[in-house]
Amino acid sequence: MKNLSLQEQYAPRSSCWGCGPTNPDGLHIRSFPKNNELIAEWKPEKKYEAFPGALNGGVIGTLLDCHCNWTAAFSLMKRAGAARPPCTVTSDYGIKFLRPASTRESVFLSAKAVDLTDDRATVEGTLSVGGKVCATFRGSFVAVKEGHPAYHRW
Repeated sequence: MKNLSLQEQYAPRSSCWGCGPTNPDGLHIRSFPKNNELIAEWKPEKKYEAFPGALNGGVIGTLLDCHCNWTAAFSLMKRAGAARPPCTVTSDYGIKFLRPASTRESVFLSAKAVDLTDDRATVEGTLSVGGKVCATFRGSFVAVKEGHPAYHRW
Protein backbone atom coordinates (compact mmCIF):
# COMPACT_ATOMS: atom_id res chain seq x y z
CA MET A 1 0.00 0.00 0.00
CA LYS A 2 1.38 3.41 -0.94
CA ASN A 3 1.79 6.14 1.65
CA LEU A 4 -0.81 8.89 1.45
CA SER A 5 0.49 12.35 0.60
CA LEU A 6 -0.74 15.39 2.52
CA GLN A 7 -2.97 16.17 -0.46
CA GLU A 8 -4.53 12.69 -0.35
CA GLN A 9 -4.96 12.83 3.44
CA TYR A 10 -6.39 16.32 3.82
CA ALA A 11 -7.77 17.28 0.38
CA PRO A 12 -8.77 14.06 -1.41
CA ARG A 13 -11.44 15.85 -3.47
CA SER A 14 -9.33 18.86 -4.47
CA SER A 15 -9.35 19.72 -8.16
CA CYS A 16 -6.36 22.09 -8.06
CA TRP A 17 -4.38 21.78 -11.30
CA GLY A 18 -1.08 21.57 -9.43
CA CYS A 19 -1.85 19.44 -6.40
CA GLY A 20 -5.43 18.22 -6.62
CA PRO A 21 -5.81 14.43 -6.55
CA THR A 22 -9.07 14.55 -8.57
CA ASN A 23 -7.97 16.74 -11.49
CA PRO A 24 -7.57 14.35 -14.44
CA ASP A 25 -5.34 16.84 -16.27
CA GLY A 26 -3.39 18.02 -13.22
CA LEU A 27 0.21 17.66 -12.11
CA HIS A 28 -0.73 15.60 -9.02
CA ILE A 29 2.02 16.84 -6.69
CA ARG A 30 2.34 14.52 -3.68
CA SER A 31 3.97 16.20 -0.67
CA PHE A 32 5.31 14.35 2.38
CA PRO A 33 6.72 15.58 5.70
CA LYS A 34 10.37 14.74 6.34
CA ASN A 35 12.11 16.20 9.38
CA ASN A 36 11.35 19.96 9.36
CA GLU A 37 10.41 20.21 5.70
CA LEU A 38 8.09 18.87 3.05
CA ILE A 39 9.46 16.91 0.13
CA ALA A 40 8.01 15.69 -3.15
CA GLU A 41 9.16 13.82 -6.23
CA TRP A 42 7.44 14.54 -9.54
CA LYS A 43 8.01 12.93 -12.94
CA PRO A 44 7.75 15.41 -15.82
CA GLU A 45 6.18 14.57 -19.15
CA LYS A 46 7.19 15.86 -22.57
CA LYS A 47 4.03 17.99 -22.78
CA TYR A 48 5.40 20.21 -19.98
CA GLU A 49 8.55 21.21 -21.90
CA ALA A 50 9.39 24.80 -22.79
CA PHE A 51 11.81 23.42 -25.37
CA PRO A 52 13.18 19.90 -25.87
CA GLY A 53 14.43 18.53 -22.58
CA ALA A 54 13.63 21.59 -20.41
CA LEU A 55 10.68 22.05 -18.07
CA ASN A 56 8.46 25.09 -18.69
CA GLY A 57 8.94 27.96 -16.22
CA GLY A 58 5.22 28.27 -15.56
CA VAL A 59 5.07 24.61 -14.58
CA ILE A 60 8.06 25.16 -12.29
CA GLY A 61 6.12 28.04 -10.70
CA THR A 62 3.05 25.87 -10.18
CA LEU A 63 5.06 23.01 -8.68
CA LEU A 64 6.78 25.31 -6.20
CA ASP A 65 3.67 27.38 -5.39
CA CYS A 66 1.50 24.33 -4.62
CA HIS A 67 4.21 22.47 -2.72
CA CYS A 68 5.10 25.55 -0.66
CA ASN A 69 1.42 26.31 0.00
CA TRP A 70 1.10 22.82 1.49
CA THR A 71 4.23 23.49 3.52
CA ALA A 72 2.59 26.64 4.90
CA ALA A 73 -0.69 24.87 5.71
CA PHE A 74 1.04 21.90 7.35
CA SER A 75 3.37 24.16 9.36
CA LEU A 76 0.46 26.30 10.59
CA MET A 77 -1.45 23.14 11.53
CA LYS A 78 1.50 21.84 13.56
CA ARG A 79 2.04 25.24 15.22
CA ALA A 80 -1.63 25.39 16.30
CA GLY A 81 -1.78 21.73 17.34
CA ALA A 82 -4.78 21.33 15.02
CA ALA A 83 -6.09 18.09 13.54
CA ARG A 84 -6.40 19.54 10.02
CA PRO A 85 -4.48 22.18 8.10
CA PRO A 86 -6.06 25.58 7.57
CA CYS A 87 -7.08 26.65 4.08
CA THR A 88 -4.15 28.75 2.90
CA VAL A 89 -3.74 30.93 -0.17
CA THR A 90 -0.70 32.47 -1.79
CA SER A 91 -0.13 36.11 -0.90
CA ASP A 92 3.06 36.61 -2.93
CA TYR A 93 6.08 34.73 -4.17
CA GLY A 94 9.28 35.06 -6.10
CA ILE A 95 11.25 32.46 -8.01
CA LYS A 96 14.87 32.55 -9.12
CA PHE A 97 15.62 30.30 -12.09
CA LEU A 98 19.20 29.12 -11.77
CA ARG A 99 19.47 26.60 -14.62
CA PRO A 100 17.16 24.64 -16.93
CA ALA A 101 15.28 21.81 -15.21
CA SER A 102 15.59 18.66 -17.28
CA THR A 103 12.45 16.71 -18.14
CA ARG A 104 14.48 13.52 -18.54
CA GLU A 105 14.70 12.85 -14.77
CA SER A 106 12.50 13.19 -11.72
CA VAL A 107 12.04 16.64 -10.21
CA PHE A 108 12.54 16.97 -6.45
CA LEU A 109 10.84 19.64 -4.37
CA SER A 110 11.75 20.62 -0.83
CA ALA A 111 10.35 23.41 1.30
CA LYS A 112 10.29 24.66 4.87
CA ALA A 113 8.55 27.42 6.77
CA VAL A 114 11.02 30.11 7.80
CA ASP A 115 8.54 32.39 9.60
CA LEU A 116 5.15 31.63 11.17
CA THR A 117 2.46 33.69 12.87
CA ASP A 118 -1.06 32.57 13.82
CA ASP A 119 -2.38 32.85 10.26
CA ARG A 120 0.63 33.51 8.01
CA ALA A 121 3.67 31.60 6.85
CA THR A 122 6.75 32.51 4.88
CA VAL A 123 8.16 29.50 3.05
CA GLU A 124 11.38 28.86 1.17
CA GLY A 125 11.70 26.04 -1.30
CA THR A 126 13.81 24.53 -4.04
CA LEU A 127 13.26 22.55 -7.21
CA SER A 128 16.13 20.21 -8.07
CA VAL A 129 16.94 17.77 -10.85
CA GLY A 130 19.87 15.37 -10.79
CA GLY A 131 21.06 16.73 -7.45
CA LYS A 132 21.33 20.31 -8.77
CA VAL A 133 19.08 23.15 -7.63
CA CYS A 134 17.34 24.58 -10.69
CA ALA A 135 15.03 27.11 -9.01
CA THR A 136 14.59 28.69 -5.59
CA PHE A 137 11.33 30.02 -4.15
CA ARG A 138 10.27 32.36 -1.36
CA GLY A 139 6.61 33.06 -0.72
CA SER A 140 4.03 34.23 1.78
CA PHE A 141 0.81 32.36 2.49
CA VAL A 142 -2.27 33.34 4.50
CA ALA A 143 -4.85 31.14 6.22
CA VAL A 144 -8.27 32.33 5.03
CA LYS A 145 -11.50 32.49 7.01
CA GLU A 146 -15.05 31.48 6.22
CA GLY A 147 -16.47 33.71 3.49
CA HIS A 148 -13.28 33.72 1.40
CA PRO A 149 -13.80 32.00 -1.99
CA ALA A 150 -10.99 29.52 -1.25
CA TYR A 151 -12.26 28.61 2.22
CA HIS A 152 -12.72 24.83 2.45
CA ARG A 153 -11.87 24.33 -1.21
CA TRP A 154 -10.25 21.10 -0.07
